[in-house]
Amino acid sequence: MLRAVMRPLPFVRPRPTPGRALSRAISMGKFSWATVDPEKMSGSNPANAQNFVRGEWQDTKSTMNIIDPLNGEEFLVVPNTQLDEIGPFVEGLRSCPKYGLHNPLHNPERYVMLGEVCHRLSVLLGDQEIEDFFTRLIQRTVGKSWAQCKGEVVTCRKWLASFSGDNVRNLGRSFALPGDHSGQETRGYRWPFGGVAVITPFNFPLEIPLIQTLSALFMGNRPLVKVDEKVQIVFEQMVRLFLHAGLPKSDLDLLWSNGPLCMEVLKQGDSKMTLFTGSQPVAELLTTELRGRVKLEDAGFDWKILGPDVLDIDYVAWQSDQDAYAYSGQKCSAQSILFVHQNWIKEGFLEKIKALVTYQAKMTIGIPTRSLSPSLSLALSLSLSLSLSL
Repeated sequence: MLRAVMRPLPFVRPRPTPGRALSRAISMGKFSWATVDPEKMSGSNPANAQNFVRGEWQDTKSTMNIIDPLNGEEFLVVPNTQLDEIGPFVEGLRSCPKYGLHNPLHNPERYVMLGEVCHRLSVLLGDQEIEDFFTRLIQRTVGKSWAQCKGEVVTCRKWLASFSGDNVRNLGRSFALPGDHSGQETRGYRWPFGGVAVITPFNFPLEIPLIQTLSALFMGNRPLVKVDEKVQIVFEQMVRLFLHAGLPKSDLDLLWSNGPLCMEVLKQGDSKMTLFTGSQPVAELLTTELRGRVKLEDAGFDWKILGPDVLDIDYVAWQSDQDAYAYSGQKCSAQSILFVHQNWIKEGFLEKIKALVTYQAKMTIGIPTRSLSPSLSLALSLSLSLSLSL
């Protein structure tokens, strides 16, 4: 049996948020690419966002306000793109030919260029103040713990480092097969789709759109990107860092809009493939409306199985509670069901789980062993209030 020799402590005090030091670095011009200060944006000093299309940052006629999940203030003013403003986005999707911005036979220099961009981005995200900037910005929009927000930034940095140099080009590796007579052979190439779309949810506002957008670019596609509008400011700032690191301005578009308008852009623009991460009802709608030209990352149903050997029961109870409820379970890897051998039950495992859940339910300020996100809807707030009163 494999036994763990190291494990995290149930509670490690997170690194303090950067506060004034981060704002000072922004004011001194170190963040020449950034347009928001995650420490200062508030109801009295809201940050502003823009669409990115045709290689330019653009405002819209109408805007909408995004609410701070911690206090209800309107701390972001973002574009509310209207139907008569979608023309450039439709044109962007249609402008990319079916052979893409590059492929193994056309513009192969772009593979190398994108590897260099990844290298520069990984170096930039390794800067402590830039890491703090994105960590804090994620925290302001979704309310996760500092450690969880930082985890997104670190994951992105390591992923970018892994595709530095020639690894983008290596990803496009092709194959050849000898024929059965002289002069015949078969060659297979990893080919792009052309104009594509990337649509991502609120729970990981940096990691999911960054990895999926750059993956689309690696293979020669030209993506239109839409993140959930409540958190898209995080990726909007990352796109600005992309450009700062040398990504060509014409490589992608960033759209702020509601779901129905985005659907209209995809249909009019004839998106050749749409990568969607989110709920099953929206996934089914996209599948129908886009005639099956979708790739879906749907919700998971994750099992944990505890076998007959009982070890570290306090830690396992804590970890099971953490896996199910950290970040309110808003992650694909959240524990959905727990199967427990009777030996664990005899040792009081269920009582320990119950004690953890009861303790967390009674906490109103400060949760030392896991993070629960703010209630983002009236229905959820009423449901939580009912649960706590039982």
